[in-house]
Parts: sequence; structure tokens; C-alpha cells
Amino acid sequence: MQVKLVDRATRPLTLTEAGRVYGEFCRDVVRRRQEFTVELETLKGRAEGKVRVASIYSVGLSEMSRLEEKFAERCPAAELWVDYLRPEKVYEAVQGDRADLGLVSYPEPSKELQVIPWREEKMTVVVAPGHPLAKREVVSARQLDGESFVGFDEDLPISRDVKRFLREAGVDVDLVMRFDNIQTMKEAVALGSGISILPERILRQDVEQGRLRVIALEDPSLSRPLGILHLRKKKFNRATQIFLDLLLEEPENGTSLTCHESSSPTTARR
Repeated sequence: MQVKLVDRATRPLTLTEAGRVYGEFCRDVVRRRQEFTVELETLKGRAEGKVRVASIYSVGLSEMSRLEEKFAERCPAAELWVDYLRPEKVYEAVQGDRADLGLVSYPEPSKELQVIPWREEKMTVVVAPGHPLAKREVVSARQLDGESFVGFDEDLPISRDVKRFLREAGVDVDLVMRFDNIQTMKEAVALGSGISILPERILRQDVEQGRLRVIALEDPSLSRPLGILHLRKKKFNRATQIFLDLLLEEPENGTSLTCHESSSPTTARR
């Protein structure tokens, strides 16, 4: 029996009722296959296969490297694939089931996506070592008035949050540059193009190297929330669940689940 799945008379193309039913059937087949794989791994008592992670760039390569090392210790038979993407591409990767987990700032749940709160990152003022503010330990938002400022692209949630914070403090900065990633912003600040407000956590290595100085804000209310995205109906394989546990655990909590494997780790990156 032949049925029409797509209505080509509409723009954009839409599914017919038969197409919608077929799509639901395909999704159910994929879900049941994932559940079968998980149950099989449980019976085998080991974690194998791939863990696919889509992450915004600013989670930090150094932090992700540390997580990869810990994961390899616990799941040496599994592969960890990490893609670094713009925020909207992270959402697309998770929603399209091209990634099991997505790491984003200012996470937003949807009908298809669930959010697990991860952490709150304190925001701080960052300047070049030779900047007049560099000798201060704490500054008020008012002291930033009139400063040349390196900001985020307007379409990013963190840009709107910083802008709101400055506006509520009655501060008017001179926006000289906008970028869509923190690494480029750090370079601009280090070269003396202006100051910025960035998550303190990802500045530690630059501060240790003497490239940048961080100054605490007198008002500590500004922070960047990070969250973990996944499909609502997604059933994780054992390796993905262990990586998720690793993300959520605190360092002082000690060890957690392991995979009971002794072979050499296989960790891949894209």
C-alpha cells in the first residue's frame, strides 16, 4: 500500500498524518534498540561503546581533559567523543540524537529536551596586568563606568545577563568589541583592548600564567548557570550514565561507579 508521507504543497514541507505516524514508529524503534543495548550491557556487567558529548567552547579544554582522564580510569573499554559547538548547535545535536549529553550555559528545557542543573559559575572582572584596575582586589560596578569593554555577541544569553547587570547598576561602558567565544575575548583583554566580565572558573590558568588579572565584583550576584541537556525519553547506556555521574559529583565526594575493566582506554575527540 502506497501512502503519502510528506505534503509537498506546503512551504516548508510538512508531514501528512501518515508521515507523523511513521515518524513516531521510527522513533519508537530507535528507543527500543537503545533500551535493548542498555539491558544487554547490564547483563554483561561492563560499560562499552561511545559516549557522545556536545559542549560549548567555554566549558574549557583543560577541564574537559581532566574529565576525560577520570572517565578513562573508570570506563577503559568505552569511547568518549566531544564536539565543541556554538550553543544553538549543541541543542540541535542533542535534539537530533547526534549527542547523548549537551553542556550549555543558561540551559533552556523544551518539550523534547530535559535540563539537569550542573553548576553556577561566579562572574568576575578581568583586565590586562597593566590596566589601572589591575591592583584592586574588589571593584564596584560603578567603577567600570566609561571603561572600554569587550563583550559577548548580542544573541548570546550571557550577553543579555551582563548587559542587565550593568544597566541595573547605572553603568555605561564603551563597548569596543563583541565576540561569540570566551577564548577570543580573553585574548582581546590580554592585548589591552578593554576589560570584560567573564566566568572566574575558566580564567584560572591565564591568571597563573600572568596573562590576566581578575577582580572580584562587590556585588557577587552575577553568575553563569551551566546545565546538562538530554532527550527526555533517552535511556543512557552504562558508560553515558557513568560520565553523567562524573559530571555531577563533587571532587570531595570520592569515587563512584566503575566499569570493572582492565583494558587500555580508548578516548577520541572530534
